[in-house]
Amino acid sequence: MFWPATLIFIIAYAVIVSEKVHKTKVALFGAALMLILKILDQHEAFHSIELGVDWNVIFLLISMMIIINVMTKTGVFQYVAIKAAKLAKGEPFKIMAIFATITAIGSAFLDNVTTVLLLAPVTLLIAEQLEVDPVPYLITEALASNIGGTATLIGDPPNIMIASKAGLNFMDFIMHLTPAIIIIFIAWLIVWKFIFGKRLHVTDKNKEKVMAMNENELITNPALLKKSLTILILTIIGFMLHGIFHYEPATVALMGAATLLLVSGEHPHEILAEVEWPTIFFFIGLFIIIGGIVKVGLVELMSKEMIRITNPQPNNMLTLSMVMIWFSGIASAIVDNIPFVATMNPLLIDMIHQVYGLTSPATMEHIQHAAMMPVWWSLALGACLGGNGSPIGASANVIVVGLSEKAGHPISFMRFLKYGVAVTAMSLLLSTIYIYVRYYVLGI
Repeated sequence: MFWPATLIFIIAYAVIVSEKVHKTKVALFGAALMLILKILDQHEAFHSIELGVDWNVIFLLISMMIIINVMTKTGVFQYVAIKAAKLAKGEPFKIMAIFATITAIGSAFLDNVTTVLLLAPVTLLIAEQLEVDPVPYLITEALASNIGGTATLIGDPPNIMIASKAGLNFMDFIMHLTPAIIIIFIAWLIVWKFIFGKRLHVTDKNKEKVMAMNENELITNPALLKKSLTILILTIIGFMLHGIFHYEPATVALMGAATLLLVSGEHPHEILAEVEWPTIFFFIGLFIIIGGIVKVGLVELMSKEMIRITNPQPNNMLTLSMVMIWFSGIASAIVDNIPFVATMNPLLIDMIHQVYGLTSPATMEHIQHAAMMPVWWSLALGACLGGNGSPIGASANVIVVGLSEKAGHPISFMRFLKYGVAVTAMSLLLSTIYIYVRYYVLGI
């Protein structure tokens, strides 16, 4: 069954990258082939920890989508955007910097796709009032969403997948990735100031239009806003403490989502209908395809090749960490970072088996070995930041490009690439320095 599984994997990847067919259709069809050809049986696909669907990832995503869908009904995100524009007094670069900051923070604690979906329409409105080209603002928000989303466990789907496979908790990401992201974000804004600071100009009359906007009118349901903000804050606190109480992140998120549904007064049909079900089923299909190539041994062959190239040692994986940042970054700019991480997770687990000479399934002691931790953080930084490298590198980019085109401001592949490649290169370089200095020089 080696070759059928390998062919399903390669063809599915190629079609997903080509974007000729929707990625969810491809993933589900590939998963169905894995099952119908008995490469995986149904029990393995739905119940095996090593080969099957990662339900922790699935329910964490669904639960956070429910919380955000309820919050959307309140108008709070539009309120924040208008308030920010007025705080900047209509100054175009200040608006860009504040929106980038809001997007990055929102992406860290909500998720990057939801954040750009909520902010992009308001950005288009403000750009229209200022009579400026909205494209630089929208590209800035896409880039900020991927940078900010890298900082936490729940910010970007690849982090959720890495956390689940490596047994990492919310605070692990805060302590190990957030410092790097703060450095990268500040450096990026400084560069952005040099690029856009003197290129964006608006008249005083157009500034006055923005200052005249009434953000309070956008809060449509103050009672629901109080309930949803309270539950969101409690859910985030739950993420911070889940390691102490030995709950999975999905359990915390599900409790938050269920509680908010119960107290919101909103009809569940409407809220659940707005969950990104195509994304959820894409994940399910992808997990089954990856499970198939793990079972037939393709991942084992790939991990042997990685070992040969990087020569990781049980107590030192410096070369592997450095290679992982750039390999993940470049690969995630070419293909969506979600299927890339779905492939890399089992590959690293198999590599652990070989490096540590294990005969039974790897335990958390080996998965979280001190030498392995920089490799996991390198994968997270490379995959999430590499998503900025092209319009198809991350889901948030695809959303922004689509919304901009729909509004009559098409963003060409090359225009996005011009900004995205430079930001990705700078981010990966700073990540490399961060990983090397923190883990291999300072050893902290």
